[in-house]
Amino acid sequence: MSFSGVHVILVGPLPPPAGGMATQTVQLGRLLADAGAGVQVVQTNLPYRPAWLAGVPGLRALMRLLCYVGRLWRVSRSGGAAVMHLMANSGWSWHLFAVPAIVVARLRGIPVVVNYRGGGAAAFLAAQHRWVRPILARAQVLILPSRFLLEIFARYGVAGRIVPNVIDLDLFFPPMAPRQRPPVPHLVVTRHLEALYDNASALRACARLVGRYPAIRLTIAGIGPERAALERLARELGIQSCVRFVGQLSRQEVADLYRHADVMLNPSRADNMPNSVLEAMASGVVVVSTRVGGVPFIVEDGRTGLLVAAGDDVAMAEAIARVCSDEALRRRLVDAAREEVGRYRWSEVAPLLASAYAEAMKPGQAMARGLVG
Repeated sequence: MSFSGVHVILVGPLPPPAGGMATQTVQLGRLLADAGAGVQVVQTNLPYRPAWLAGVPGLRALMRLLCYVGRLWRVSRSGGAAVMHLMANSGWSWHLFAVPAIVVARLRGIPVVVNYRGGGAAAFLAAQHRWVRPILARAQVLILPSRFLLEIFARYGVAGRIVPNVIDLDLFFPPMAPRQRPPVPHLVVTRHLEALYDNASALRACARLVGRYPAIRLTIAGIGPERAALERLARELGIQSCVRFVGQLSRQEVADLYRHADVMLNPSRADNMPNSVLEAMASGVVVVSTRVGGVPFIVEDGRTGLLVAAGDDVAMAEAIARVCSDEALRRRLVDAAREEVGRYRWSEVAPLLASAYAEAMKPGQAMARGLVG
């Protein structure tokens, strides 16, 4: 099956903020359209209208939900060979956005491909699988970006198929000419400034290396509620002159940042398949990440990156030092990572997604066939 002539209703968030799911929604819409599909996007995070609703929590949620469902209902009237591609996540996002989309598609007779992602899937399903499974049974196909999530859903008798995230290798690539390796390592973090991503451990790891590399640099690109606390911690650690908080960067700016970096740190406490890690790998930057969630499914310790325990800034600092002191190791990690990330280019992912769409559009297809027990 090709995408030509297929009408896709793509449901998901759009930037801002430029998080992983929002970025994938934008990128997927563009790639499908370039491949000949007719794409209509239904945004789950529409701005509040009127703007004053943002200050009224209960009312703003209700109005956003009503506007969202209304948009779903109008868009789903479109004719043609249609499939709904639903970007889904855990928690309230599932109940407020995924459930209404599946219900509307069911009423309209449109097959649904649920594209589930998120590092919190294990806890979410453990608590709410009795509510989630019946809704999933009304979709046609469940696609997951990693074996990590595939195994989690299998525990609850839900069958899925892997369709990886797409990495833009035209944007994320190593410097055209090998960069002179400076004696001062440049570390980067490109996660939101939230407790979940434990940027504090990155700061502590950096502080442990100042004695060895007095002019070490750490660039933290992201926004979030933890910024003030992280800036305060940098001052307490005495490394404020080494650390730059650059806020939210555009995709191009992130790609440029990677091409001037030595090590990308991913100190997250929970994760699925972070695009930031894959983009760093594609850019020729060594990844030092925590060994959480789905990360070990995309980063092989000692082959395509280095993994440490969550919250262990001592081990993180030691891993950074290994990379910075062993050029042969750094080169092996970079080369293996670049080869691995080739699996996430559109030419590799497109046939898998097309197969999922074809399966969903088969007459009588239902997720219920994939539910056990």
